Amino acid sequence: MPVDPLWNSRQARLLTDQRRPGALIRLGRQHRSWTLAALGDRLGCSPATVSRLERRTRVSDLQLLYRAALAVGLPQHVLAASLVPLPAATRVTASSREAEEDQMRRRTLLTATVAAGPAGLLAGLDEALAATPSPTGAGPLDGRLVAARDLYDRGVHSSLLTELPGLIADSHHAARSRRDLDQARLSSVYSLTSAVLSKLGAYDRARITADRARTWAEVSGSPLAAAAAARELAIVLRHQDQNAAAQRLMTGAAGDVETTGLRTDAATAAYAQMLCTLAYTAARGGQRSDALAMIEEACRAARRLPQAVPAGRLFPVTPAAVDLYAVGVHWALGDAGAALEAGKNLRAGQFNTAERKARMNTDMARAWWAWNRPEQTTRSLLDAYRASPGEVRDRPAIRAIIRELSERHPHTPGVRELHGAVLPGG
Repeated sequence: MPVDPLWNSRQARLLTDQRRPGALIRLGRQHRSWTLAALGDRLGCSPATVSRLERRTRVSDLQLLYRAALAVGLPQHVLAASLVPLPAATRVTASSREAEEDQMRRRTLLTATVAAGPAGLLAGLDEALAATPSPTGAGPLDGRLVAARDLYDRGVHSSLLTELPGLIADSHHAARSRRDLDQARLSSVYSLTSAVLSKLGAYDRARITADRARTWAEVSGSPLAAAAAARELAIVLRHQDQNAAAQRLMTGAAGDVETTGLRTDAATAAYAQMLCTLAYTAARGGQRSDALAMIEEACRAARRLPQAVPAGRLFPVTPAAVDLYAVGVHWALGDAGAALEAGKNLRAGQFNTAERKARMNTDMARAWWAWNRPEQTTRSLLDAYRASPGEVRDRPAIRAIIRELSERHPHTPGVRELHGAVLPGG
């Protein structure tokens, strides 16, 4: 699609160079002859909110900014450029207060860009979700979906975000066949999209994609696709403080998988995964007895599974993977000692993807941090970063721990290295 000449104009380039994304929104709105109220109606907010978005230089609501950019046709690469902080050498501050505010603004923008992946890539995904793009014809879908899952498993989130719009477009085109397999594949694409969005903390977007994954799973009639979609939606609901709804959803999903008879390892793995997610959801809701009962049942189910996951398995569950969930369950229940005990025998070699190796270390780091052990926390996070930088850099909760480590224990060995790698400039 050709870029509107507006965005190559001298005024647009100047506003981009000045790092004024709000002013770019205003430029696009006025170009379309829209009032503040007209844009507000499209965004579901008041004219005053739109006015504040356009006038402020500090980005306080990144998601609203993305939606506004999409509405006014602001290209993703222009938005991304406007969010990159100005080099310090070009900034002149008149007072210590201005210097402090400037530093906070740069930190906010850097953190937002890291947290969400490249801003332009998320904006591109927004465009694909708003209106399905034309097919790309890039190649066989099954192989591309496997490659996309590999990007997720390696924690290469930016590359995955780049691939997803085309994968969504071509999977929709294939699903026109009305074949169950094509519809189930489309559900899997949306489940994968929801998974990476949740990891990046983009829960509103993840809710949209999880809902679409469930719809296409129901159309396809695939119980495993339905289980995967239900799990992604439950994760979103949990992050949106809707624990009760998440538990009801996962209880139903686990029951649906169980009714298949668990005659195959694939079904057993799906069942164990549902129980793990249900246990963690219950733990986050403070339901101790339910959480412990569910994780124990998941452990029993996982004993039937091989130690190594076969290639292409939708739910890559192993006994070690369930033990890792037990670490998270105990941590969520506020029992760091039990979490560390549950994970004491876990080793990176038990997991076959970089994402799981890193997740083992970040989960242990959370337990060490809750146990007030900064040195062990730092070592675990460095091990996680070496396994998969994206699993540390792109997760808001983990970055928050690193920020606290830097503030409270700046002289602990490894903290400066960790901070420099994950929070540059912050």
